[in-house]
Amino acid sequence: MRRTPRTNSTKSTSSTSSAKNTSRTARSPRTRTALACAVAGALGCVSLLALPQGAAAADSALSVQYHTGSTGSDQAEPWLKVRNTGSATVALSNVKLRYYFKSDSASASYRFACSWAVKGCARVTGTFGTLAHPTATADRYLEIGFTSDAGTLAAGADTGDLQLRFYRSDWQPLNQADDYSFGGTQSAYGNWSKVTAQLGGATVWGTAPEGNDPTDPTDPTDPTDPPAGGATLFDDFSYTAYNDPRIAANGWTVRSNSGGPGVPGATWAPEKVTFPVASGNTVMNLETSTAGTGESTKQTEVLTKATKFKNGTYAARVKFADAPKSGPDGDHLVQTFFTINDLKAPMADDYAEYDFEYLPNGGWGEPSNILYTTSWETYNPDPWQAVNQHTEGRRSYDGWHDLVVTIDDSSIRYYVDGELFGTHDAAYLPERPMSINFNQWLIDLAGNTSTSARAYDEQVDYVLHVKDQVLTPAQVAAKVAAYRSAGTAFEDTVPSA
Repeated sequence: MRRTPRTNSTKSTSSTSSAKNTSRTARSPRTRTALACAVAGALGCVSLLALPQGAAAADSALSVQYHTGSTGSDQAEPWLKVRNTGSATVALSNVKLRYYFKSDSASASYRFACSWAVKGCARVTGTFGTLAHPTATADRYLEIGFTSDAGTLAAGADTGDLQLRFYRSDWQPLNQADDYSFGGTQSAYGNWSKVTAQLGGATVWGTAPEGNDPTDPTDPTDPTDPPAGGATLFDDFSYTAYNDPRIAANGWTVRSNSGGPGVPGATWAPEKVTFPVASGNTVMNLETSTAGTGESTKQTEVLTKATKFKNGTYAARVKFADAPKSGPDGDHLVQTFFTINDLKAPMADDYAEYDFEYLPNGGWGEPSNILYTTSWETYNPDPWQAVNQHTEGRRSYDGWHDLVVTIDDSSIRYYVDGELFGTHDAAYLPERPMSINFNQWLIDLAGNTSTSARAYDEQVDYVLHVKDQVLTPAQVAAKVAAYRSAGTAFEDTVPSA
């Protein structure tokens, strides 16, 4: 839901649903089926979050209870409980719930909030998605998840109250009467089959609107070997310094020219791009620093010189940071991985941009950390008008994350740490090739008014693009592991556009 063209110094606020957003008040461009443990030496080992195998699968079951906290038109309040009806303990981070509803208009966008939860609202996540097959009562869903520290549910136990709500981002009235999952007379908790529950990616409770059964994009039966062939860009970022001649030879530019996005008066400082060793592997470090003025603000960006990347798979392992490495915290920082091409004219329909943007301290009207994925159709810089679709996660993403976006002829899919984060519509598919970019910059200086020096780091372990092939996150991990096992630090076989 964000964006800032790289030639402009302002940014936008936007909504929190996966919906086309056609207006902004400020402006800007721009969770966990795991990677196979076979690549643990290169990427770290995360347990595969699938249903238990064999007989244990039969021991895993959930039910969902619901009652409505509100029948009004200002906001929807689905209050939920999840009960473990099986005989095996369930990790809540494996559980996903979907509440299905009909959007009030094609351009309507929505915000999620947790009013109260026995498990703690900080451990409950909410993201919006768009159904592949809309029905008369549903074209969107609210997906509820749990963070890794939410704990487990013993057999027979339930989560207790999850007092949730969502509302239109413009606070216009919403109509719940035509929402698939809504029960206007459900004034006390009771089993509710119109909310689905997935455990490890498999649906174990409820019935989705016809033709929209939730599926696991990285089911454990998916092949982990990537398809053979396919023109590829891979870079392990094994450089020595920002002026290492191999950087330019391999097709990268370390930005030094002026312009946005970011704080007016800030400069893009190539010398702040370094290549330290982290866990035995060289990574690219982007540092952004400031002492509270535009002139003292130094931002960083690294991008491909060529705009030759279009459909296929894009992946990077990125370390986001919630706190500065030095100095006082609080700046409205943006840490990114994205693809983009140039806007040839205001509202030109051949513009394209696909973003991961993490705001560790909020910004664009958000009070705290939030991750956005945004697919862009076009925009007008002045007066600001935007056409995009976005998904968001309101929680901390501090630390290393595997980010994947796939683009084919039907949709754009974003994954975080192996789990589908958001699916965006064919209306936002690219018409022209793009460049691949990483940058870190400040939206403004309002988040931290101190004049003390401070500095923030974003790190990148690798980047991968496979032309015209949609890889699962597990296949991405296998391909990266194969490059590293072969000692290949860089390859670019992607033809010029």
